[in-house]
Amino acid sequence: MPSWDPNQYLKFTDHRLRPALDLMAQIAFEAPRGIYDLGCGPGNITRLLAERWPNAAVTGIDSSANMLAKARTEAPRAKARIETAKVAFELADIAHWSPPAPADLIFTNATLHWLDDHAALLPRLAGQLAPGGVLAIQMPDNRQSPSHLLMDEAAAAGPWHTKLSRLRPVYGSMQSADAYYRILAPVTRQIDIWETTYLHVLEGDNPVVEWMKGTALRPYLDALAEPERTAFLAAYATRIAAAYPKQPDGRTLLPFKRIFIVARV
Repeated sequence: MPSWDPNQYLKFTDHRLRPALDLMAQIAFEAPRGIYDLGCGPGNITRLLAERWPNAAVTGIDSSANMLAKARTEAPRAKARIETAKVAFELADIAHWSPPAPADLIFTNATLHWLDDHAALLPRLAGQLAPGGVLAIQMPDNRQSPSHLLMDEAAAAGPWHTKLSRLRPVYGSMQSADAYYRILAPVTRQIDIWETTYLHVLEGDNPVVEWMKGTALRPYLDALAEPERTAFLAAYATRIAAAYPKQPDGRTLLPFKRIFIVARV
């Protein structure tokens, strides 16, 4: 997993939050008791889960100590709004994580695309649910978007290409929506799967680069030392500025595709 900078990630909080809220809105569950937020990051979505289900024990799980430090710092500020909820944060590798008891809701937003072997991972997560429990998943799917294709192009075009060629593709394990149905149908009794492309309206100078620096670019930047890191980022930024030009009003449009899954066991 890449290193994470919570402040960089939170630069686009409103845009990144909307898919999580859209996923949450499709979960029909009156009173889950045990909720786990896998890949909780800075904890802002974990706290929203606690607000939605204030009588549940809600646990945010993440493999980044930096993200969890941010989550724990922000948690006391939200205490007044979620004082009846039990909220905790734990450091763990989701690929090997399991709850101490079957969960009622496993929620994971923009995380599982970083993990391998979805054909094994998703059924394993479904198997961690109590009867009637829900697995709710949102994953970005921009394998064919310029933002990601140009990342690979810039990686192959410079003196850093040998170092970057060894990296795991960001969407290396992603499947199609119908493939996820076939993966989960044998282990669940109800599945809802859909795709949405958001059109994010971004402010600032070359904001798509700033967006990607918080997520998909992290492995590339982690793999390089200066001055190669800055040179690679400049090569990518030049390509992105051409692919995502400013609109007449000075803003930039970023189409962003995501896959959603809500499955009940």
